[in-house]
Parts: sequence; C-alpha cells; structure tokens
Amino acid sequence: MYKFVFCVLLFSLSAINSLHASPYQSVVDNFKHEFEQKLAKSKVPGGALVVVDGDRIIGLNTYGKRRKGGSEKIDKDTVFRLASVSKTFAGALASMLVHEHKLSWQQPINTYIPTFSLQDLQASQSITLGHIVGQSTGLMPNSYDNLINANVKFDKILPKFTELSPICNPGVCYSYQNVAFSFIEQAIEQQSGHSYAELLNQRIFAPLEMNTASIGFDAFNQLDNRAEPHVKTRLGFRKVTVRDNYYQLAPAAGVNASISDLAKWLMANMGQFPAVIPKTIIEDITTPGVRTTKELRRREWRSYLDDAHYGKGWRIYEFEGEALIYHAGWVSGYVAEIAYSPKLKLGMAMLLNGESRVIAELGAEFWHRVFNQHKQNQQLKQS
Repeated sequence: MYKFVFCVLLFSLSAINSLHASPYQSVVDNFKHEFEQKLAKSKVPGGALVVVDGDRIIGLNTYGKRRKGGSEKIDKDTVFRLASVSKTFAGALASMLVHEHKLSWQQPINTYIPTFSLQDLQASQSITLGHIVGQSTGLMPNSYDNLINANVKFDKILPKFTELSPICNPGVCYSYQNVAFSFIEQAIEQQSGHSYAELLNQRIFAPLEMNTASIGFDAFNQLDNRAEPHVKTRLGFRKVTVRDNYYQLAPAAGVNASISDLAKWLMANMGQFPAVIPKTIIEDITTPGVRTTKELRRREWRSYLDDAHYGKGWRIYEFEGEALIYHAGWVSGYVAEIAYSPKLKLGMAMLLNGESRVIAELGAEFWHRVFNQHKQNQQLKQS
C-alpha cells in the first residue's frame, strides 16, 4: 500500500515538474556547458551566467576565479562592475519620475544644468532629457570619453562642451554618450531630493532585494566577494587595479551587482514585479527611438540582426524577426551583457572579469538557438 502511494506521489511530482518545465531548458543546459568551455578556451579568469524564464531561474553557471591565480571562486553572489548595463537602471529610474510628473522627457537639460552649452547656444537649449537618455543628443559620439579615460573630473569636462558643434539636430541621429548621458543624474537628484545612489537603492535595489547591488567605487572596494578586473595582453590576462574614472558617471557606468541581482533585474523588466517596474515604465523605456545602424555591423551579431534602435537606456534589436531588448557593457577589466525577449519572457545575462569578445559570440549564439527553438515549438503546435 505504502509503495503504491509513494509511486503515485512520484508520478504526480514528475507531472507537475513537466508542466512547469521551460520549453527552452535543453537550449539552456547545453549553453551552460558551452559558456564554461568557451571561457576556458579563451582563458578568461572568471564569469557568471544566468537564464530566467518568467519568474524562475532555469540556468545559472559560475566559472573560474575572482582573481587570476587566486583560490577564491566566482559564485552567484560575486559582484562585478556592470559598466554600461548601468544605463538600463538610469532609464528606468528617470522614467519613473516622468510618469510621476516630476520630470518630462521634453524638458531641456539646461533646466537642470544651466552651465551646459555648445558652440551654438540655441542648439544646446534644444537638447532634452529624452534626447539624453535616448542617445540622440546630436553630439559627436562618445564626446569626452577620452578625458574620462585620462581621469579628468566631470566638473572640468562640462565647460569643454562649449567647444563642440552638433553633428545633427537632437532626436535625428544616434550618438552614443557616457558623459552627456550622465547629465540625467542632476535632473533626477534635483527633482527627487535624494542622491542618485539613494534613489536607486530606494526605488530598485531594495524592493527587488538586489542585496549585493550598489553604486560607486567605494561601495565596490568595500566588498569581500568581488571579481577583480583583468585586461588581455600578448602574454594573456593580467590583473589590473579598479579605476574610479567611470564611476564619476553613475548613470552611465556606476552600478555594481552579482549575477543573482541581474536575475531579479531581468524578471522586473519582463513584468514580474509590476509594483517596482510597472508595465507603463517597461513600455516607455523599450519604445524604439533613433535607429542605430552601426549595431547592424557588429561582427558577432550582424548575421542575425534585421534592425536596431535605442530606447531609453536599452537597445531594441530585431533579431531574426523577433524583438530583443539588450545592452552590453565594457569598462577596464570587465564586460557584461544582458538581454530578454518580451514575447518569450526569457532573459539572459553574463558577467566576465576579463575583457573578451567571447561574451558577444556567446550572446548572439544563445539567442539564435532560443528563437530557433521557439520556431520549432510553434511548428509542433501547428502540426
């Protein structure tokens, strides 16, 4: 009798598990192995991967060491620098204030930074908060990143914009920025009455229980479980010191987080935590803005991309006919990538503590396999 009940229970549990199994589980399981194999082949010191289906983690893998030659392994709570993936947080935070009528995408940036000016004063007055977050300011791409790389302070860089002339009218062409993108920080702080870091913690990190996430150089260096940066040389990867230069640009490159944190961030952006990131915010920040034709020429992605735009802190790709919301990041010694399919409610993120193009290869291949699997699933349903 007990044996019969036990067998029925096992069958019931198996049936429940099969009902909740992800249709992409086999793709994810294979990809987890490939992730590890390619990082080992490329001799990247360490990395972490997560795949989320709706509100569930269906794949998580960590590889290697926090520091080359060290003994401490990367785990799910090891914190990396997110670099430009930080922009996804800035876009969401700014959109929250817009929907609360504290900010407007149509407001000129001069409202919050009166000293900002280009050679043509009228041109500078035409740049709005929407242009800033949407990477459509009309400025020369990556304006003054060279000075950030040289560790020049932000307040010394701001007056230099008077030397620039726009390459197009605001809103017309794509011009990726880090310094100008971070102008949004002043608007957010002035309208919220909180520092950017405080507001990000109050509105996003704390409610999503992103317990290892933080902003800034000091916060990162105070962590015990952090991944150290490595740059690639002719002799292999070499550990370098964490630099504080891009931490000046908190909205553009200031967030630190673990792969566990990014799982929660993916879920929130796929609509799983509407009390934190409502549907209206998601729709706002993922509405295509300026077209980004340069993205269509990316070496690892060009075979798959049909179109590309920038939203507000996110890129919007058309990947083999399917929408893919995406952003990547790079800062000395770290690379990051995060993406999700709004249609499939499937998301993936990777973090590496060594500069390597292998992350782009892996990302493109993953989404190619996922969308192929989706097509096969649809065909099976129709047959």
